[in-house]
Amino acid sequence: MEDKEKNSSKSDRVTLKKEIGLLSACAIIIGNIIGSGIFISPKGVLEHAGSVGLSLIVWVCGGGICALGSMCYAELGVTIPKSGGDYSYVTEIFGGLVGFLLLWSAVLIMYPTTLAVIALTFSNYVLQPAFQNCLPPFIATRLLATICILFLTWVNCSSVRWATRIQDVFTVGKLLALALIIVVGLVQIFRGHYDALRPSVAFEFSQDPSVGQIALAFLQASFAYSGWNFLNYVTEEVVEPRKNLPRAIYISIPLVTLVYTMTNIAYFSSMTPEELLASNAVAVTFGEKLLGMFSWVMPISVALSTFGGINGYLFTSSRLCFSGAREGHLPYLLAMIHLKNCTPIPALLVCCIATIVILCIGETHNLINYVSFINYLSYGVTIAGLLYLRKKRPNLARPIKVNMLIPITYMIFWAVLLGFSLYSEPVVCGLGMVIMLTGVPVYFVGVQWKDKPKWIYRLVERITYMGQKVCYVVFPQQDPSETEPLTSSKAID
Repeated sequence: MEDKEKNSSKSDRVTLKKEIGLLSACAIIIGNIIGSGIFISPKGVLEHAGSVGLSLIVWVCGGGICALGSMCYAELGVTIPKSGGDYSYVTEIFGGLVGFLLLWSAVLIMYPTTLAVIALTFSNYVLQPAFQNCLPPFIATRLLATICILFLTWVNCSSVRWATRIQDVFTVGKLLALALIIVVGLVQIFRGHYDALRPSVAFEFSQDPSVGQIALAFLQASFAYSGWNFLNYVTEEVVEPRKNLPRAIYISIPLVTLVYTMTNIAYFSSMTPEELLASNAVAVTFGEKLLGMFSWVMPISVALSTFGGINGYLFTSSRLCFSGAREGHLPYLLAMIHLKNCTPIPALLVCCIATIVILCIGETHNLINYVSFINYLSYGVTIAGLLYLRKKRPNLARPIKVNMLIPITYMIFWAVLLGFSLYSEPVVCGLGMVIMLTGVPVYFVGVQWKDKPKWIYRLVERITYMGQKVCYVVFPQQDPSETEPLTSSKAID
């Protein structure tokens, strides 16, 4: 009888639904990594590498570096099984201030800007057939991007299952589009069209290679691979996260690396390096050269790819807001979920509104440079946290424990790339740091200052109450065993 009561009370709990199985977990990682970049501008890697052969090496090694980082995140994800990814791990390891600075920069700039850029890419490619001889109007692109953001926000508010199904379908669509490019490229190679891939030609450098240029080529590739850590943002919604989180990472990263490398080989089978560097949309140029009357497939593929990317970013970034609010670093309303749908509606609405504001500002492409630096900085801080945690809590039980050479190798590579970024673009990196550090006074006033005037608390309570009534949301109930770090009593290190 007691067991039945326990089971019924457990099923009646209002909590985040565990609806992300292994397939959906892989779709989240692959869908967030593969955005518009591989279709539009792999030329950045070629431009800095200076040769076809070295650019392909950079693509392979870039995937390898992501694999090292993802293995570290797998350890952190199963040791600290909380949603929120980098933010949750850094907060747990280094304390509130460092975690808040990552959260502040992500919520304020990083995710809204990235979402805005992806949404604009989507609208540009959808509208391209109607404006073949000119750029689509400014207002038209912004309006369609806003409609897309609003629609996907509604989907994510309505059902976790709908959101994950959209991610599954559009991830398959992306892979099919890339498979088409790869197959057509392989056909070209079998027909003997591989002059640019011959070793004697592939390593002809258009400029003298330098460590700085190679580092910048790796930086371009690492941005194309960004998103490999996004499954860690939704850990609490993954079915059996201690099994499926690492499995999804180990399946997805090698698959994306293979697809990226083969896609670039396919591009070089039909385009000279000069043609590739001159193109602003490599996949579209590829389609125009080889697909004939079916060249329309490529713009549509880019549009579908970005649509899935918007869904993935909305899904994961809202969970970051949710995690931050649960820790007391954002208003508590953002930590609430819908009573029936169990979706974090307030957090989703904040992400939606912030993205629309960035779209209205219009300076997205300048902001994205600062975003890239902050994003890359957060990777290093998180993996440094893994090393720190190993030293400070050696007896903490870890279902996955990677070899120490893996985080150390990643940190060395990260430090080299960060150093060259600071050297080559000091203004961009400096402004990125300024954006992040503006969170310091906000943290001390908003979080650390506990003795605020009573009227502030009353105002916050009133806004929270109104938000609960409008969104029909409540605080979720948690099972502490699913989110607490393992101790040595639960498992053997």
